[in-house]
Amino acid sequence: MPFKRHIEIGRVAVVNYGKEYGTLVVIVDVLDQHRVLVDSPTMVRAVHSMRRLALTDLSVKIQRIPKKTALVKALQEADIFGKFGSCSWGQKIAVQKAKKSLDDFGRYKLMVARVKKSAILKREVAKLKKTAK
Repeated sequence: MPFKRHIEIGRVAVVNYGKEYGTLVVIVDVLDQHRVLVDSPTMVRAVHSMRRLALTDLSVKIQRIPKKTALVKALQEADIFGKFGSCSWGQKIAVQKAKKSLDDFGRYKLMVARVKKSAILKREVAKLKKTAK
């Protein structure tokens, strides 16, 4: 199976470090072997090191250094955010953001639900062990 995630103009990547963690960006220009110019509808165009980006299988057909409106239009036509949100990687990032945004009472409710779930599981496993004997 050949490698498919090449550094190219239009490749969609995820920022994996820093304050933009989890943000989907598009590579709009390759500066050198280690740095690329990235852009996203929610951020200002910036230079990122390849160490701070994780390439995805998704890509968009765009020209080199497009205007913001052309980039947004290409992302919407290709439904990049929907495709990424439906994959397990995107779902994991969404869960992390949801947990991070919980307040104290939300974390408490989550803990109580986890305790109740484990109690139900223990009861069911005990029933199955009892019937198996």
